[in-house]
Amino acid sequence: MAEAAVQSAQDLNSGTKPVDERHLIDEAKLLAWLEANVEGFQGPLEVRQFKGGQSNPTYQLVTPAKRYVLRRKPPGKLLPSAHAVDREFKVISGLGKANFPVAKAYALCVDDDVIGTMFYVMDNVEGRILWDGMLPDYTPAQRTEIYNAEIDTLAALHNVDYEAVGLGDYGKPGNYFSRQISRWTKQYQMSETSKIEAMDRLIEWLPTTAPEDDRTSIVHGDYRLDNMILDATENRVAAVLDWELSTLGNPLADFTYFLMSWVMPSEERASISNIDNLEAYGIPTIEEAVERYCKATGRDGLPALDWYFAYNLFRLAGICQGIVGRVRDGTAASSHAAAMEARVPNLANAAWTFAQKAGAK
Repeated sequence: MAEAAVQSAQDLNSGTKPVDERHLIDEAKLLAWLEANVEGFQGPLEVRQFKGGQSNPTYQLVTPAKRYVLRRKPPGKLLPSAHAVDREFKVISGLGKANFPVAKAYALCVDDDVIGTMFYVMDNVEGRILWDGMLPDYTPAQRTEIYNAEIDTLAALHNVDYEAVGLGDYGKPGNYFSRQISRWTKQYQMSETSKIEAMDRLIEWLPTTAPEDDRTSIVHGDYRLDNMILDATENRVAAVLDWELSTLGNPLADFTYFLMSWVMPSEERASISNIDNLEAYGIPTIEEAVERYCKATGRDGLPALDWYFAYNLFRLAGICQGIVGRVRDGTAASSHAAAMEARVPNLANAAWTFAQKAGAK
């Protein structure tokens, strides 16, 4: 049953479709802007919309010579500071200078008159986007390569000298967890549709127990399997996608979010928590993933993970509730975003279980 649900997630989110009526754009205006602002761009132009993604509508721009990707702010009423595609453009432009695997950024448009909202254009990186954390179509050896590539790529991100690539002003160093807890508490409360006791308890407990930052790095904010493109033939990361939640922050927030696949409720599509024997399956254990990441980033080890798991599940519940709120307000970018509502209490309850393990009463 779970596998069928995950397979449908792969089908639902893979490839492109005709542009959703809510996200139609003036293609003639767009073509004129592209020819004036993207070096070497030549029409005619066909515009398609990617199926995946809940947040910023994402389009494929098809020309006879090349394909591009356009990411835009959704139209309509939006939460403050959300959908900052200009920040996405800035971070991938900077990371490209560090030879980190991102799509090449071409141009940013801040003129709402072109297609109605701000957008940017980047390269269309060819390869594989995988949605099922259990990697059912791969051998154990291939799974090991894919998971190790994910860990190594995240470590490489956290090792980037962000000042040297022009991202020194990309966020506020310090108090990262406290600021994030405050941000997602506000988003959750602005989007709240029903009372969830576990969320109220977490909102009270998390700020009083947040760890201090030991390091600052660029953090992706949503680093998971389906936010990266694997090379078409090699099991390496060709490009990391979806930088909407990126900022300067505590790298352990990013890494422990990645580790959530090992502990997430089994109905979540990225979950690998119901695999009895990870070694036989070819997926590293949490301990092996931690050891590999620490070796790549020069750490001796990590603190107890229960607090971080509680925080990440709380944050994910806040993100999902924000999508529920946008469905309510008519601005969600995905037709199946309404299914998020059922996830919020499950994530909140799982978060509170980890909070109790970390000492919450």
